[in-house]
Amino acid sequence: MAENNTKPSVLFVCVHNAGRSQMAAAYLSHLSEGRIEVRSAGSAPADSVNPAAVQAMLEEGIDMSAEVPKVLSTEAVKDSDVVITMGCGDACPFFPGKRYEDWKLEDPAGQGVEAVRPIRDEIRGRIEALIAELLPTG
Repeated sequence: MAENNTKPSVLFVCVHNAGRSQMAAAYLSHLSEGRIEVRSAGSAPADSVNPAAVQAMLEEGIDMSAEVPKVLSTEAVKDSDVVITMGCGDACPFFPGKRYEDWKLEDPAGQGVEAVRPIRDEIRGRIEALIAELLPTG
C-alpha cells in the first residue's frame, strides 16, 4: 500500500558536486525512471556544474545543465539509504545502519569532454548495477 515510503534513496557525494556526483545522480534519475529517490551534494560545492560533464551527459540524451552544486547536509545523509562517496574522504558524515560505498573515479574537474566520457561510462555501469541491486525485478 505505502509504495512511496519504500522507495530506496541514494545520495551521491563528491567534493565539488560539479562532475561525478552530478553525472551519477542524473543517470540514476534517468535510468530508474523515478523509482529511486536521488540526491547529490558536495563537501565544498563549486559555483556551477562542470561544462564538460554537462556536454558528456547531453551525448547520452540527459540534460543536467540546470543542476546547481549543493552543500552536503547531515539531513541528506540521514534521509538516504545508500551513500556513495567519490573521493570526499572524511568530510562525509557517518551514520550507523547506512550502506556506504566509495567509488574511486577520476576527477573530471578541468578536463575536456574527451577525458570525461570514460568517467561517464564507468559511472553508467555502476549505476546500472546499483539499480539492479535496489530494484530487484522479482
